[in-house]
Amino acid sequence: MERCPWCGSDPLYVAYHDEEWGRPIHDERRHFEFLLLETQQAGLSWRCVLGKREAYRRAFAGFDPEKVARFGPARIERLLADPGLIRNRRKLEAAARNARAFLATAEEFGSFDAYIWRFVEGRPLVNAWRSPAEVPVTTESSDALSKDLKSRGFGFVGSTTMYAHMQAIGMVNDHLASCFRWAELGGGRGRKER
Repeated sequence: MERCPWCGSDPLYVAYHDEEWGRPIHDERRHFEFLLLETQQAGLSWRCVLGKREAYRRAFAGFDPEKVARFGPARIERLLADPGLIRNRRKLEAAARNARAFLATAEEFGSFDAYIWRFVEGRPLVNAWRSPAEVPVTTESSDALSKDLKSRGFGFVGSTTMYAHMQAIGMVNDHLASCFRWAELGGGRGRKER
């Protein structure tokens, strides 16, 4: 069974690749979870964040955006002392701000899902890359998403981070065409962004 080479043989990475990465998400709490984790990852390796996922789940109220939106300075101080987290004050403060922006955006559009999927016209973009070198780090769609999120008060949502987010939540199928997951996730049947 051929996989994308980025997951290597690390069991955590392989499970994430095989079960999650690129699978379309339409659940609000999962949207918030992936957004929170992706913004905490900015500038670091995704493997680092995956290894801390359960600590984030505990520290961030099971990724409940309503609870995280109420995190104040005292809670941020406690999070800064948690060795299971990436202890970056700006990122932790941004998580609470992002939760508030997430809820406001969801209210405006009826759901965060309705909001974010607009950037790919409601269905995944499917690419057919042959090598990792072909996979872009940003696209026009990630640029537009990043700009719009920033205008809504989100932090740590640059275009590169948002493209990785779009890949993770299945807005883009960037599994290599040779990977078994590419076909499972609709390879050959979607729209391609260029």
